[in-house]
Amino acid sequence: MVRTILRLFGLGFFSTCVHAVEPLPVFDAHMHYNIEARESYPPAKVLEIFRQSNVRGILATSRPNDGSVLLMKAAPSANPALTVVPFIRVYRDRADYGTWHKNPEIVAMIEREFTEGGMKGKVRGIGEFHLYGDEARSKEFAQIVAFAQKHNLWLHAHSDEAALAHIFTLNPNAKVIWAHTGFSVPAERVAALMKQHAGLMGELSYRNDITDDGKLSKQWRTLFTAYPDRFLLGSDCWVTERWAQYGEIMSYYQRWLAELPRDVGLQVAHRNAERIFGIKLSSQ
Repeated sequence: MVRTILRLFGLGFFSTCVHAVEPLPVFDAHMHYNIEARESYPPAKVLEIFRQSNVRGILATSRPNDGSVLLMKAAPSANPALTVVPFIRVYRDRADYGTWHKNPEIVAMIEREFTEGGMKGKVRGIGEFHLYGDEARSKEFAQIVAFAQKHNLWLHAHSDEAALAHIFTLNPNAKVIWAHTGFSVPAERVAALMKQHAGLMGELSYRNDITDDGKLSKQWRTLFTAYPDRFLLGSDCWVTERWAQYGEIMSYYQRWLAELPRDVGLQVAHRNAERIFGIKLSSQ
């Protein structure tokens, strides 16, 4: 009898451990399928990478925007469990990086992609874009923020605090995904900004301070617990080499997500994305 109880307890304990390390479904909220990656990573290969990492949804962006359209078209057959949420990227090519925010052609391109392009009717945001300091004060960027407000779109901003503040000056109700959550902005300051701006979401790629000696840091545990509904994960495959590291990037997230209370981990992993985009990821 005792042996039976111990054996059953052992099986139950083993089952619990297996459940605890089971990878959570993930929504990748910072993904680029840029033109340089397409030869080495055709759509079917990229979609298989998502499947292998238990990624059930992506915020799709590319330079130029037809890369996102390629993934949207390929997903139903190559990875039908994947939900694709497209954003309009503001870069046609690398030459646009330093000038997009003051270029009326970019404003026109955003309007055209929204109403006529292959993402028509499915666009949920604009970006990722890079914006710093007074660059946010251009009339063209104000037009882009107004366009986002009119069509209930998210802005995916790779920006410093000055530019971020000006976005909320232009539209206090703006919906902003802050790429990398400011890179090196201290967790305490992130908390203050979350409190100040209800429409601010933090995306976590390249935030290398989330862990300390391989474990979730005290500061970030406190931040995730205080604002469990305000964070998203991302891979940021901005160069082709990042695709080779994709599994490692997602494994890093899974390790510290497992240290959070399960409901918090699920929110950060994918439920926040489901909520803000009004989607439901596949359970398969």
